[in-house]
Order: sequence, then structure tokens, then C-alpha cells
Amino acid sequence: MSEVMAKAMAPVHGTEWQKMVAGQPYDAGDPELKAARERCRFLYHTFNTSWQEKPARDALLRELLGSRGNVCGINPPFFCDYGANIHVGENFYANVNCTILDVCEVHIGDNVLLAPGVQIYTAAHPVALVPRVAGVEFGKPVRIGNSVWIGGSTVICPGVTIGDNSVIGAGSVVTRDIPANVVAVGNPCRVLRLMTAEELASI
Repeated sequence: MSEVMAKAMAPVHGTEWQKMVAGQPYDAGDPELKAARERCRFLYHTFNTSWQEKPARDALLRELLGSRGNVCGINPPFFCDYGANIHVGENFYANVNCTILDVCEVHIGDNVLLAPGVQIYTAAHPVALVPRVAGVEFGKPVRIGNSVWIGGSTVICPGVTIGDNSVIGAGSVVTRDIPANVVAVGNPCRVLRLMTAEELASI
């Protein structure tokens, strides 16, 4: 097992954790999962209240996230479920009030910008009433490519992939995959246009 995978599995090792990260139905009330969420809350609360101390915040992010590039800027407050399933590339930036519900893995590439209030959800609940009321949950991973810019108050839903270089307009609700090299916007988010050669020329 790689060092990254070992760190991602560190908070819990039980069956419900394995089901959760595999996208299978799982019991969110499992004691090990509860303990992992408490650990995560402690870390992000400490991060959110130490905004003036950059070295300390960097150390907290290394402990909180599954993996990250050397340059990783997150403006507090920041919220997540477990942290261990979040993997961000080099030169990542998230502005204030970013929320990532990482019951499944979230992979974010290099040079990605998140505007204020971006929400990334991998978590989902059954539509059927009985399992939903019983507390059954499941998730689907999210992938964001390199050099993507996500506009303010955008919601990215479970299972979505956003291709390299694309721009998502503010206030979008991304329910389906978005291809590379496009500008997309809306609720539900749709491709508005292809990026121009001039816009892609510096890549």
C-alpha cells in the first residue's frame, strides 16, 4: 500500500469505512466513523481558528487532508467530513466557506481555484424511504481536473467529473460531468461555450 493510501485509511480500518470509500451503502452511525468525524472536526476547527499562523495551518492541512501539493492555500472557514479522502494537487486555492463532504474520494488536480462558498458533495442518501430513515448512506467520488476554476457558491454533486481547464460559472449546480476546455454555468450546469484558442494559449 502506498504512503498516500495508508494515510487515507488511517482514521478507521473497519468494514463500514471500507464500504463507504467504495461507494457502497454503509452505516454512518458506526462508532469508528463517528470517531473519524470527530477527529476531522477537531482538526478543521483548530485550522479555522488559527488563521493568522500560516506554518501551523499548513501543518494542520497536512494532517487533515489525504494528500496535497506543496503549495496549498485554503482560507478559513473550511469544512469537511473526514479529510482523509480529499486529495489536492499543486497550487490549489480555496476561498472562504468551502465545504467538501468526502465520504468517497475527491481528487482535485493542479492549479485549481475555488471561489467563496464552493460545495463539493460525494455523500448521498437513498431515495427509498425505509433505508433513508434507517440512516443508510452511500457516496460517489468527485474528480476535478487541472487548471479548473469553480465560481462562487457552486455545488458539485456526487459522481461528477470536471475536465481540465474548464470554468464553472458562479451559482452553478453541477449534476453531470463537464468536459475539458469549456465554460459551463447554470442549474443544472450546462456547457455555455468552448474556450477560445486565445483563452487556452497560455496553458
